[in-house]
Amino acid sequence: MSRRRRVLVVEPYFGGSHQQFLEGLIQHLDADFVFLVLPARKWKMRMQLAAPWLIGELEKMPLEERCFDTLLASTFVDLGLLRALTAMLPGWAPHTRFCLYFHENQFAYPSQLKDPGFFQFTGINFNSALAADSLAFNSEFNRQSFLAGVASLLKKAADMSFPDTVEKLRAKSRVIFPGITLSCVEASVQESEEAVIVWNHRWEADKNPEEFFSALRVLQAQDVPFKLLLLGQSFRFHPVCFNGVEEEFAGNLLHCGFVESREEYLHLLGKGTMVVSTAVHEFYGIAVIEAVRAGCVPLLPARLSYPELFPQENLYGEGELVERLIQHCCMPRKLSAATAVKLTRRFSWQAVATDYEKWLFTVLSP
Repeated sequence: MSRRRRVLVVEPYFGGSHQQFLEGLIQHLDADFVFLVLPARKWKMRMQLAAPWLIGELEKMPLEERCFDTLLASTFVDLGLLRALTAMLPGWAPHTRFCLYFHENQFAYPSQLKDPGFFQFTGINFNSALAADSLAFNSEFNRQSFLAGVASLLKKAADMSFPDTVEKLRAKSRVIFPGITLSCVEASVQESEEAVIVWNHRWEADKNPEEFFSALRVLQAQDVPFKLLLLGQSFRFHPVCFNGVEEEFAGNLLHCGFVESREEYLHLLGKGTMVVSTAVHEFYGIAVIEAVRAGCVPLLPARLSYPELFPQENLYGEGELVERLIQHCCMPRKLSAATAVKLTRRFSWQAVATDYEKWLFTVLSP
């Protein structure tokens, strides 16, 4: 009888989409998973100190339990340091395959503050990629922006030559969408005769909420009828444009604020007829995909990851947002169940589980 495969999952930022991804992974892959995780906070400290912490946790394991087929890490781990330290760990299996998953990359992550030390985090991403046996990205946009960032970094090393580094990283990388459990979303779909616009992104500057609210003000000024679901996670500090929106859009709002309950969130999502993004930064787009499966027509900027996720007809160019919103609000419609499935099927766990199987356990292919 063959031994079951063992996977060590190391995630120092276990929350949000990272947690959702890993919980789905263990449900859809036939392997034994061991999790070493930390709560999703203080990401800079996680990147700097998670590797030695993880070694301390591994040292607590009996020698016979330190044998893994694969180690799966996110980019919040300094994988170069971790790999060097595990090589000195008694009982560690030298054949362990190190796989690095990029939910994001620090080269393309926007920073509101000018931090002269920020280069250290792009450096950790770069060194981790070098140390990994294989890389996977959640979108082609993520992969290309990372490789472009690496190329730019290496050009600054005037007296050192790295002629093949970017291509070597490209060769051992691939794009695998993070699986999403979509069956529970379908049950939330509700019909609506009026336009219900959904905003379900983080309340942060990189999601460009100013443009969204500016467009809504034009709709109000022209007496265009619409309802608004303002969802998404907010934090202690958020863009000032959110201040006063409950009063400003009181006649339009069906809900304003983060919803803790997953069931209640999906119930609200099912009321929507259109999901809108104005993001200037997005590596993937789980929130949009879930809304589309709930029947919302997507209206997304023709940039970032969106062009590889949805057809051209669902994308808007510079200066087109207001017109497209008015068109929808004047003739609101939900996606048919068949169309919603067609647009989102390839993002489900059923569609991507085999890709993860090959990536994590096929040693001979990059």
